[in-house]
Amino acid sequence: MSDTLAPPLTGSGTPPSEPVFYVPGEHHPKNGTLLGFWVYLMSDCLIFACLFATYGVLGRNYAAGPSGADLFDLPLVAVNTSLLLLSSITYGFAMLEMRSKRVGMVQLWLAITGILGLGFLSLEMYEFVHLIEQGAGPQRSAFLSSFFTLVGTHGLHVTFGIVWLVTLMMQVNKHGLIPENRRRLMCLSMFWHFLDLIWVGVFTFVYLMGILP
Repeated sequence: MSDTLAPPLTGSGTPPSEPVFYVPGEHHPKNGTLLGFWVYLMSDCLIFACLFATYGVLGRNYAAGPSGADLFDLPLVAVNTSLLLLSSITYGFAMLEMRSKRVGMVQLWLAITGILGLGFLSLEMYEFVHLIEQGAGPQRSAFLSSFFTLVGTHGLHVTFGIVWLVTLMMQVNKHGLIPENRRRLMCLSMFWHFLDLIWVGVFTFVYLMGILP
């Protein structure tokens, strides 16, 4: 619905020169973007909840094939987990520097975060390629299908987060820490920490429990 209506006629029959606004101020409520992003994160939680539930049902259906205890390289996964958790810390440093309005330091910590994210994705891709070379691809069993779907979906989210991070670095470099960029950085911060929480669940539920007999 429009904020303005046709201006009323004055006593002389001519409309006033200025339009009459019935809803003064901004069109959007304060912090509406952050609220909308929280709604998006909750919908993403539902997606991952379904994937975790699917893995919980199918995770022991090996079809006479290898199990997690046969396939998982836990030290490699631990290194991968450390990279993602460290990236969450470095993003936190970027947010602290944003409050101090130091653009150069914000860019530095964002770059470190992106490098750690790329390291995480590289190790994950290495793990996937190694499993497929062993004949343990997603078509091998229900266990592997649910594993590749859950872990791969998380990896896609991390990939999207890195693309978003690089785009924001370009925006900050061009426009500085304007209110719009600060809001976008806060949204990406929530998204990045959300991915860390999901990965802690993956590491515990899939890898640690998967090596149990």
